[in-house]
Amino acid sequence: MPRNNAATAAPLLEVEDLACWFDISPPLMERMLEGKPRQILKAVDGVSFSVARGTTLSIVGESGCGKSTIARLLVGLHKPTRGSIRFSQGAHGALRVQMIFQDPYASLNPRWRVGDIVAEPIRTLKLRPDEAATRRRVDELLSLVGLSPADGRKYPHEFSGGQRQRISIARALATEAEFLVCDEPTSALDVSVQAQILNLMRDLQRKFGLTYVFISHNLSVVRHMSERVAVMYLGRLVEEAAAETLFADPRHPYTRLLLDTIPDLEAPNRHRQPMGGEVPSPIAPPPGCTFHPRCPLVREACRKGRPDLRLMPDGARLACIATQEAEARLAVPA
Repeated sequence: MPRNNAATAAPLLEVEDLACWFDISPPLMERMLEGKPRQILKAVDGVSFSVARGTTLSIVGESGCGKSTIARLLVGLHKPTRGSIRFSQGAHGALRVQMIFQDPYASLNPRWRVGDIVAEPIRTLKLRPDEAATRRRVDELLSLVGLSPADGRKYPHEFSGGQRQRISIARALATEAEFLVCDEPTSALDVSVQAQILNLMRDLQRKFGLTYVFISHNLSVVRHMSERVAVMYLGRLVEEAAAETLFADPRHPYTRLLLDTIPDLEAPNRHRQPMGGEVPSPIAPPPGCTFHPRCPLVREACRKGRPDLRLMPDGARLACIATQEAEARLAVPA
């Protein structure tokens, strides 16, 4: 399937040094009486990336790494502690941003008919001149996502999970959004239904030039959807690269361990490196590289200094002292 060239397309989104910290300290009186310090959870701690127009950037990592917090920051559900989020101008003036949530049932009003759910943003934003035009647009959107205009008279509980996610997509498109943040949009669905929804999203992206940030822990899904992939660990990016590059030649030890969990039908009994240890607490992360307690390549420098996310010659970005040193040695001519 042909895809846009993410390296040359103009960025629609630029994120710089984005952080989101939450104060989860006990009440002040309790801290004073028991001598407890304040506790700050650094859900996102200095993340920078860009997304080219018409492409998909997927953000992956284990649960609790901060990827869903980034999703909520991008759509304004959380305010950043520091950093910037900059969108370029949209085709219709101000860029419209929408989110597709993980649970399609919880994100739909159970007391509203589907037609009214999809029509609400059209009416609120006054995107059509009258009610007749609004109804025609709703019918068009329902057909576009593989449903029938007659489905607009039904309630969300009358649909399957996959159909409800189609309704959520239709509602997002009703705003004429160009940028969609997709937070685990297929994780609650059966595998066969997942494929249908993912193919629908790719078809809509080609048809309307949509730009996606796709949040997922399912690397098979990410491989199907993405031009670029960013790997996140404990609030920071550790590797970012073109999808083909990252899956063919992962550089960060954490990325390698993640990819090792993908089933391979051609080599079901291949040797796998088990993922060791538990994810450290984001309240009290380890010093230096936060992955070092679990890393098979750990060295003393990893325990002392936190690696920067450096640009590599092939356009990838990597935050790993051991791998960066190894590649630097290989680059020096004998």
